[in-house]
Amino acid sequence: MQTLTLFFQSVTAGMLLTSSHGYLMHDIGSKVMYAAAMLYVLATFLSWRPGGGSPRPVLYATGFLLLASAQVALGVAHVPALHVPLGVVMFALSTLALARALDPRSLPRPAVRP
Repeated sequence: MQTLTLFFQSVTAGMLLTSSHGYLMHDIGSKVMYAAAMLYVLATFLSWRPGGGSPRPVLYATGFLLLASAQVALGVAHVPALHVPLGVVMFALSTLALARALDPRSLPRPAVRP
């Protein structure tokens, strides 16, 4: 969901240049993207605590939420020189995280019992 919302944001950023509806769509998308980042943190925390696994996914999700917070602040402040490149970085990181999550080699393997 997070990767899709970031892709949507890149599309609506382009629409800002060509359409009067671009701003509204980008504004709505920013709220959905931020909510997705918060849900990502919640999901990683809920999957980490009961199983006692590695906290690494929680740290990644929290770092991404911090990037999303910076992105929102830069967008509100109208600083496109930093807002646009940070959006590209966020999309790339989210795509990498998605690819890693979908990679069958990254799934936990069951313990072998003697």
